[in-house]
Amino acid sequence: MKLFRYVALALAFTASCFAAELPDYYQTVNRVTWVVQNIDKTAPAWEKLGMTGIQKMPNIQLKGEYHGKPVTIYAWQVTGHIGNITVDMIQPAEGQQNSFNDFLEKHGDGIFSIVHAVPSKEAMDKEIARMKSLGVNVIQQVTVEREGKPVTFTYFSTEPEGKYTLGLVYWPGGAPAPEKGTVTHLGIVTPDGPATSDYWKKLGFPGFDIEHASPRPDMTYRGKQLLFHFDVGFERFGPFALEWLVPPPTPPNAYEEFWQLHHGGVQHFGMLVDDLDAAVAKYQQQGFQVWQHGAWGDIGKKDSGVYDYMDTNAIGGVSMELIHAY
Repeated sequence: MKLFRYVALALAFTASCFAAELPDYYQTVNRVTWVVQNIDKTAPAWEKLGMTGIQKMPNIQLKGEYHGKPVTIYAWQVTGHIGNITVDMIQPAEGQQNSFNDFLEKHGDGIFSIVHAVPSKEAMDKEIARMKSLGVNVIQQVTVEREGKPVTFTYFSTEPEGKYTLGLVYWPGGAPAPEKGTVTHLGIVTPDGPATSDYWKKLGFPGFDIEHASPRPDMTYRGKQLLFHFDVGFERFGPFALEWLVPPPTPPNAYEEFWQLHHGGVQHFGMLVDDLDAAVAKYQQQGFQVWQHGAWGDIGKKDSGVYDYMDTNAIGGVSMELIHAY
């Protein structure tokens, strides 16, 4: 969850951790697919909060297959960057059967998929076959024109057990790399850490050890003191990590509240900032308050830090965790 673990993670989860059969391209995250119901409301709000490099693509068509049947998805899209994370924000047309609308119906706004870039169409086909042999199917594969090139996205049926949809993208000539920045991780809520870890290990990914986080007197939830135990684990993709959060139902906390609202999925971006107070103030100026506050270590000393989750969930279904590390 926090940087007191990052140095250990960098050593513990290196490329050698990946099972031999797992392709190398899983060691980096290329982008996320973010599905929303009102892109005209969501995209401008995140632009004010720092989303950069925005490209607006109204009336796009994504053609391919949905659960093996032909589909053409009509959608509006905004692509941009939140730190070093490239986001494809998509509002699918209503009334169509496709995986984007399935996600919205089940979870509401949120990050639908974490996407890795494959080097070739053959590599994508090979991974589809590997996944199928492990009992994982393609729920949707679509191609859309981007920068004059046919770009193909494949989404797998990992969400029920894995708590997010695994995605691949093939971009002829190579998918644009994310920008440099300070998003260190994505936080995902799961009610059963060991079961989720075992599922990803079955698919060849590194499992994650679950550790217990004890209460701290300086932790708060919606401005009131929060004393609670929870479990956390990490899964690393090169310099980037997934943080797995396993909250208890009580006392009320941001992770459990997110679970009740969305029934799982990516709960937050984790971003390093130099000045936490200034970063929080920027969000507050836009009407977003601190959802949950916490810290680790001996504050002000090496290997310590503080963090604030900003309650942006109403705008896109994702929170921003602002982190200052010493």
